[in-house]
Amino acid sequence: MRAVGTISFFTLLSRLLGFVRDVVIARFFGAGMGADAFFVALKLPNFLRRLFAEGAFSTAFVPVFSDYIAKGDDGSTREAARAVFTALSVVLLGVVAVGQLLMPLLILIIAPGFSDDPEKVQLTVDLTRITFPYIFFISLVALAGGILNSFHRFALPAATPILLNVSLIIGAVYLSPLMERPALGLAFGVLLGGITQLAIQLPALARIGMPFAFSWNWKHPAIQRILFLMGPSVLGVSVAQVNLLFDIFLASWLAEGSISYLYYADRLVEFPLGLIGIAMGTAILPALSAKAAGGDRQGLCHDLDFGLRLVLMINIPATVGLVVLREPILSLLFERGAFDENATYLTAQALLAYGLGLTAFSAIKVLAPAFYAMKDTRTPVRIAIICMSSNMVLNVLLMIPLQHVGLALATTLSAFLNAFLLLRGLDKKVGYRIGRKFMITMGKTAIASGLLWIFLELALLSFWHGPTQTMEKALILLPLIFFGGLLFGLVIWLLKGEEMGALLAALRHKRG
Repeated sequence: MRAVGTISFFTLLSRLLGFVRDVVIARFFGAGMGADAFFVALKLPNFLRRLFAEGAFSTAFVPVFSDYIAKGDDGSTREAARAVFTALSVVLLGVVAVGQLLMPLLILIIAPGFSDDPEKVQLTVDLTRITFPYIFFISLVALAGGILNSFHRFALPAATPILLNVSLIIGAVYLSPLMERPALGLAFGVLLGGITQLAIQLPALARIGMPFAFSWNWKHPAIQRILFLMGPSVLGVSVAQVNLLFDIFLASWLAEGSISYLYYADRLVEFPLGLIGIAMGTAILPALSAKAAGGDRQGLCHDLDFGLRLVLMINIPATVGLVVLREPILSLLFERGAFDENATYLTAQALLAYGLGLTAFSAIKVLAPAFYAMKDTRTPVRIAIICMSSNMVLNVLLMIPLQHVGLALATTLSAFLNAFLLLRGLDKKVGYRIGRKFMITMGKTAIASGLLWIFLELALLSFWHGPTQTMEKALILLPLIFFGGLLFGLVIWLLKGEEMGALLAALRHKRG
């Protein structure tokens, strides 16, 4: 819980600064050609980042590296880290070089709908060539973060994304006005963010005796084990990322701005998802790995159940807030400059569809690490392939009547299917089932969230009458969010929610 609190704190700072970043981007670029081109340019390196870094690589590296730490041999642990660093660096440099050569072809494959506008295609190619080296730096950041997390150093890896947001703000505000094509400033901001995130991690690695250094040992056992675990995991992560690229592929054929509407809506869903879903998944993997290594299945199921209950208690009210307040929140954050009232309305439609899946998105972040902790990467892959297929079918079926909203809704429905299949897989593997405590938590959360829903709906009817000034919007919306959260917390406290009590106790202990 303290690890989750640490990660969530820095994730909160990052997400808040991320909102500032998105407000700046919306202010200067809105949902037009420059924004669409930049979001596509950001998607390709992000796809490979998930593939080589935060997804498949991290889930394979942490359990293997934790085994070396458990043996207590600092020399062999350090040699393993260096061998992995060397191999990863060489692979990434090759990927970046190939990507630069094939960039025009890659853009036409990812966003073929842009082909009707040569200027838009060329802008996207140029932006992606600048952002593409980001994959090299951010993958090494993920390696550094995996090492630090294995030593239970969670703060710095959780704080580094703040630097990307700062770099993008600098790019939008200071570099873009200097460029003939302003979107280039955003692309240089991404590259700067990758460099600074890596630079800040290097001293921390040195302090724990694990500095990056080259060691040309391609046959090191750690590399072999990581590759063995990464094989299925790469497929699993690539399945999820292919879904995102398929969304871009389809959205490129829709009306201009559709890619941007999906991006801004997804950013709002990522806020609570990062605070609890991703934070819990990051913190729980080392704990579950230790339980799995010790053969403690009961302890593994206990930790997993608590994590899911906490996810439930936080994400259901967050879903209520996002769904009920979607237009006021978007209006406050983004509706200025090039981002007009129509963009707010269309983004709010996508946010409704994404927001309904928030609990499923977070649950997946907790369920999947349970398999990785047991070094089972194949089961999540099989499930991911099933969900990818269903998502693609739903994308095509729902896009026709619902346009960009259909793409968001397909993602949500597939996430619920994914969570259900992961739960069923854990039942077969370790006998974990949703039990009495989970149902009690769900009941208490449903009662509190229902009261929250009523409160927010009545408050909107009473106070939100189309305000036009940013300060006026903030003075109405922020108290609604504060008192809504207070109401939910009070009801959960009266209902004696165990998870909230454990969270508060952990925070008191940390403060002491």
